[in-house]
Amino acid sequence: MSKCPFCQVDQSRVVLQSASAIAMRDEFPLTEGHTLIIPRPHVKSLYDLSAEDQLAAWDLVSDVRKNCKQELGIHAFNIGINDGAEAGQTIEHAHIHVIPRRIGDVVDPRGGIRNIIPARARYWEVD
Repeated sequence: MSKCPFCQVDQSRVVLQSASAIAMRDEFPLTEGHTLIIPRPHVKSLYDLSAEDQLAAWDLVSDVRKNCKQELGIHAFNIGINDGAEAGQTIEHAHIHVIPRRIGDVVDPRGGIRNIIPARARYWEVD
């Protein structure tokens, strides 16, 4: 079994941390500032964590979002979880994506995360 990349994090990549979770920039960012919030306990799903650890992870999401707004001038975000292989999770350690969004980074951002299934994303065009 290979080592979990989120259990062996290079501390130089950590941008924020708490007793329960760390925040680090994504190694393959979708946009500048793309950050992962990673709970310290090794669990596959965020929902395998205690309620206290879940809350601590979401508190760190809030801190990362605030920092991106202040440091990068960002005003919009996609924040989400890939929970399970069918949902696109590739690393079996729970984590939350904070993805800063900017004007013009895609032609039409409407639908946001709904675009994971493109044929169903444009609900505003349905008769």
